[in-house]
Amino acid sequence: MASKPKATGAKKDTAARKPASKMTETKSGEEHLVLETTKGKVVIKFRPDLAPNHVAHIKRLAKEGFYDGIVFHRVIDGFMAQTGCPHGKGTGGSSYPNLKQEFNPEPHVRGTCSMARAANLDSANSQFFICFNDARFLDHQYTVWGEVVDGMDNVDKVKRGEPVRDPDSIVKASVVSL
Repeated sequence: MASKPKATGAKKDTAARKPASKMTETKSGEEHLVLETTKGKVVIKFRPDLAPNHVAHIKRLAKEGFYDGIVFHRVIDGFMAQTGCPHGKGTGGSSYPNLKQEFNPEPHVRGTCSMARAANLDSANSQFFICFNDARFLDHQYTVWGEVVDGMDNVDKVKRGEPVRDPDSIVKASVVSL
């Protein structure tokens, strides 16, 4: 069963909102995850320096088309948007084995992409979430693997709910060099 990062302590302070595109510099030729969603394009910079195994796994899933058509099944205003469950309920993952955690010092802030998991620290598989705001209470407990560098305004438009009624989805996920 997939995890649910806890919403406790989520800030709704907009002062913490930095444009995601200003977080880290993107170098020419680096691979990114491009999500074409029902709300528009979202570009995520992979961070293999933080979580090489998670990045490799997400790349493999995206290249195989796993994320195409997957919904944002859990979206909490001021906290995060979660996706990656093939059942659309937060209860499933890919057919590949779960990943060992790669917790790292990268903070959970606006635009952070991190893996969802169950209570077992080594249970991340295909589900991930994108933070709307600072969620530093998740630091060192969930594996950060990327950050939104373009299209955070489209993530902000994703329908909220737990579960989400008539959810938005990833139409197509692609790995591209920018």
